[in-house]
Formats: sequence, C-alpha cells, structure tokens
Amino acid sequence: MAKATTTDEKNKGKPGVKSAKPVRKGEGGTSTDGLHRALKVSPELADVIGGDDIARSDVVKKIWEYIRANDRQNPEDKREILADDKLKKVFDGRDKVTMFEMNKYLSKHLSNP
Repeated sequence: MAKATTTDEKNKGKPGVKSAKPVRKGEGGTSTDGLHRALKVSPELADVIGGDDIARSDVVKKIWEYIRANDRQNPEDKREILADDKLKKVFDGRDKVTMFEMNKYLSKHLSNP
C-alpha cells in the first residue's frame, strides 16, 4: 500500500512554495499594533463613548453600544445611523451616515497619544 504524503512533503524543495508554519501563541503582533493600539479620543467622541485612550476596536464597539442604547439606527434601513446632537459632532454635522461611512468619521477623532 502507498504511503500517504502531506502537502509539505509533496512541495518540499519546489521553488516559490512555502510550508505553512503554525503561529505560536504570543507571535504575530503585540497589543500596541493595529486595532489594539491605544489612541487618543477627541472631546467630541469622548462625549459619546467616554474615556481618553482607547483601542480602535473598542471605539467601534462602544459607538455601536451608544447607537443601540439610544435607538439611533434607521428602522427602515438598518445600515443608516440617525445622528443625535452628540453624534452630529462626530459625523461632521451630518444628520445620518451609513455604517460603512462611520469609520471614516471616527478616524478623524482618533490620534496617537
């Protein structure tokens, strides 16, 4: 009976083919990179979500908590966020934005500490 071979054994020595190495715990980034890096929040955004330095991923979570708690989603189109006075300051005075545009406006209110 023939021995079963793995993909790594088949591709061994072939140019341009890399074997996938498992990522060990603790590798592949730190808490100071990307979405997990703490950013300074503008006063306008702090009125909505609170806090000084917060990770971008947590900003998005907290803004959605605010939107849901204050019933700010358009019931006819859940992709739209209807801005109240606090959100208008974050959304450049717009009455409504889509969830896809929201991150563009949020990024204007986040900076490196």
